[in-house]
Amino acid sequence: MATPFSHRSVLLCEAVDALLVRPDGTYVDGTLGGGGHSAAIAAKLTTGRLIGIDRDAAALAAAKERLAPFAGRVTFARHNFSELADVLSENGISEIDGFLLDLGVSSYQFDAPERGFSYRNDAPLDMRMDQRQELSAYTVVNTYSEEELRRILFVYGEEKFAPRIAARIVGERAKKPIETTGELVSLIEGAIPVAARDGGHPAKRTFQAIRIAVNGELDVIAPTIRSAVSHLSRGGRIAIITFHSLEDRIVKETFVDLAKGCICPKTLPICVCHNKPKIRIITKKPIVPGAKELEENPRAHSAKLRVAEKC
Repeated sequence: MATPFSHRSVLLCEAVDALLVRPDGTYVDGTLGGGGHSAAIAAKLTTGRLIGIDRDAAALAAAKERLAPFAGRVTFARHNFSELADVLSENGISEIDGFLLDLGVSSYQFDAPERGFSYRNDAPLDMRMDQRQELSAYTVVNTYSEEELRRILFVYGEEKFAPRIAARIVGERAKKPIETTGELVSLIEGAIPVAARDGGHPAKRTFQAIRIAVNGELDVIAPTIRSAVSHLSRGGRIAIITFHSLEDRIVKETFVDLAKGCICPKTLPICVCHNKPKIRIITKKPIVPGAKELEENPRAHSAKLRVAEKC
C-alpha cells in the first residue's frame, strides 16, 4: 500500500548521480521526506552508511517503511537539517562523502489537509513542519504586528500586495481570531484586485511567506551548507534542490563565497589572507527537470539543482 509520501522525488536521478555515491561511503539526506532520494542512495551502498534527517515525525515513519529493505545501512534522526553537526556527533561520524537537501515542502504536507499548508483546503492554521514547536501559522497571523506581517509577505513571498493583505488581516483579526486557511484565503482574495491577479492562486505567495516564517526555512540554509562542507571529505559532493528564487539565491551565493580563493583587497601586492577555495562549483548553471519529469510531476516546475565538490 502506498504511503502518503509516495509521490515521485523531484530530480531524483540527477541529484543522486551528482553525489557520485560510493558503495562504502557515508552520506546524509538532510530532508528525508518520504525517502525517495534516500532509497536511491541506499540502493548503491554495500558497506556504506546513510543518515536520514527530518523534523517531521510522519515523514520519518513513512521513510522507515520505504527504506526497510536497507535497514542495515540507514540511520534515522528526527532533527532539523541545521543540526547536522549534532547528528553526526551523536552517530560517531566526523566526515561524510555526500550531502543532499531537497528544500521543497513534501507532497504529504501539502496533501494532508489537517497540516494547513495548502490554500486549496480549509483547515486549521498550522503549517508546522515539526509539530513539537510552538510557533504556528495561527500565531503569525493573529499576533504579529502589521509591519512585521507586511515585511514577511514582501520578503518571503515577494507579494506586491503585502501592505493591503497585512492591513486586511489586522483589521479582520480585531473582530475575531483568524482560525482557518479558508478564512485567510478569503481575506487575501478580498485584498487583491481581480484585475491584478496573474493567473495563479492569489493566496500562493502569502501562504509561502507564512510557511517560511513559521519554519524558519531561509535562515538555516547558508549555515547548513557551511556545516556540511566542513564535514565533507575531499572530493565529497553537496547537492541542493530548491523550489523558489529566495532559496536558490542563498544556495548560489553561499556556493560562490565558499569557492572563493584570496579575499585580500586588490590594493595589496601579495596575499596575506591565505584563504583557499573550500569547494569547486560543479553546476555553473542549475540543473532543471526535463520535459518528461515536468509532464509527470507538475510540482517539479520550479525545481533547480546546484552541486559542488569539496576541494
